[in-house]
Amino acid sequence: MSAERILYPCYFDATLERREGRRVAKNFGVKSPELPAIEAILRKMKVPHRVEEHHHPARWAEHEGRIVVEWEGSKEDLIRKVASGLAGRK
Repeated sequence: MSAERILYPCYFDATLERREGRRVAKNFGVKSPELPAIEAILRKMKVPHRVEEHHHPARWAEHEGRIVVEWEGSKEDLIRKVASGLAGRK
């Protein structure tokens, strides 16, 4: 049985403040991260996931979507791995 972790693009957006939903340090974030880029990194990591049309609670007016990931480790570890993949794509 695997645990599901939810990732929103705003977690990786260097232009946002922490209170606006950013979960990574600004130097690990990217400007305007997009769902397809995050999905590509998860595919490369061979991690099962699915895309959903939901919004982050703090950004309810933005309909950026989210990704539900099957991940046994901590959510912070997953966020760090995806952020390093996004930073490598700059």
